Parts: sequence; C-alpha cells; structure tokens
Amino acid sequence: MTTTMIEPERAVADSAGPATRTRTRRPKAWVWFLLPGIALLATFFFIPLANIVWQSFTDPAIGLDNYRNLITDGVSVRILVRTLLTAATVAILTLLLAYPYAYAMTRASARARSIMTILVLLPFWTSLIARNFAWFILEEGNGLIDRFFQLFGVDDVVLLGTLTGVTVAMVQVMLPYMVLPLYTSMNTIDRRLLDAAVSCGAPWRTAFRTVYFPLSVPGVISGFSLVFIMSLGFYITPALLGTPQQALIPQLIEIRVQRLLDFGAGGALGVVLLLVTLLILAVVARIAKPTSTLDRLADK
Repeated sequence: MTTTMIEPERAVADSAGPATRTRTRRPKAWVWFLLPGIALLATFFFIPLANIVWQSFTDPAIGLDNYRNLITDGVSVRILVRTLLTAATVAILTLLLAYPYAYAMTRASARARSIMTILVLLPFWTSLIARNFAWFILEEGNGLIDRFFQLFGVDDVVLLGTLTGVTVAMVQVMLPYMVLPLYTSMNTIDRRLLDAAVSCGAPWRTAFRTVYFPLSVPGVISGFSLVFIMSLGFYITPALLGTPQQALIPQLIEIRVQRLLDFGAGGALGVVLLLVTLLILAVVARIAKPTSTLDRLADK
C-alpha cells in the first residue's frame, strides 16, 4: 500500500519536473538581455567613476589629503552647504507650484489634460541652453522682470548674477520633473475615498488633508527627491546666470579640474557629492516604504 502511494507522487513529480526545470532556466535567459546595458554602464559610468575615486586618493599623493583640504580650505564646505540649501529651495518651490497643477490635471477633462500635459512637456522640446539664455535676457538690467517691477515703482530688480535668479531659473527647468511623478501618483488615487470622507461630514479641506494628501505622499517623495538630486549636480544654469562668488559644487568642480588642473581635489568633490546623493536616496528609500492604501488611512 505504501508503494502504491509513493508511485503516484513520484509520477506527479516526474511530470512536473520538466516544467519546473524550464521555469528555473527562464530567468537565466534574461541575463543575456541585461549584458548590453551592464556593459554600457560599466564602460561609461563605473570605470570612469572608479578612476575618479582612485584619483581622489592618489593625486598628487596617496592619502586623504584631498578630503582633508576640503574641510580646511574654508571654501568647499561653504559651497557644499550653499548647494544643499539651493537644491532644497528649488525642490520646495517646485513642489508648491507642481502640486496644484498635477491635481488639476487629475480633475480636468481628457482634452484639457492633454493640453496640460503638452504644456508640461513643452520645455523638453526646447534646448536647455536656449531656455537659460532666455532667462539671461529676462533677468538682466532693464529686462522684462526689471521693467515689470518698475511699473510699481521698484527699480533695479536685477536677478542676473544672483543666487535668487539662479533659483528662479532652476525652478522653471525642474518643474516638469516634479509634475510628472505627482500626476502619476495622484492619478491612481480613488477619488471615492475623498467623496466618502466628505459625505461622512468632514469638511473638504479636512478630507483633502487627511485622506487625499497622505495617498499622494509617494508622488511627493519621488518628485522631491528627483528634483533635489538633479539640482545638486546642475551646472548649466548656475554657470550662465550666476557668478563665481555664488558658485555651487558643480562650478567648483569645473574650476578645480579645467582651470587649476587639480584632478584629485575635483575627484574628491565629486565623491563627496556622490556620497551625499546616496545618503539622500537611502533616507528617501527608508521614508517611502511601500504601504497599502488602507494602511496609510489606518495610520491617520
């Protein structure tokens, strides 16, 4: 009797064996599709990055002198703090502008949503250099911004060459990178939850604050982290609209590498900026833990 019970089980295992072996082989086949991307990243990213890290420890001498000089030169730390504050300001202002726009996209009709999407994507169809030169003309003396404030009796509003002018231009450049993640997140929210909260007697503002906004937090975190990290390494806008006195980390790296030929110090600055970026990504990944809709509502 025991033999008769074992044989059917063995037969089932034998019949499932080829399928099981096929399922275990299929993931290995996808490795061949990953090889071109891995080779591309290794050639144009990881190898140059390893070279930069190596130079930061060996040029001009082996040791930690380049990193020690970043702390003691009285310039690098101050510029790093300025870069972090500027990136955070750009991310906050972009979020304040993009959130109502993305929310309006979810409420608009299909035709209006298409027009709003085109308006968001329109900057991608224009050269970044052209957009920055447009801001150059707007922010210079007697430019459109200066003449606008002159109508109200305020003279000499020249944003060109100031950190404020750089921030304003960066907000415009980064706005699409905030709108798209927000819209993607908001578009998945079931509006019946908001309607249910209102029907239960909650004011619309309270329902929006306690129900809708918590559900849109993943989009807020994604957009904020994307804009913040991109702003850390932004070079063109600060270089064209700013000044050396208001330089950010990318400009300082350019000065160290191209003008001073100090590749070790430039590499150390790049490594520090990379570590700051990885730290921010780690914090974001810890904050943005995947939770279900019911879990987020239960927490409230």
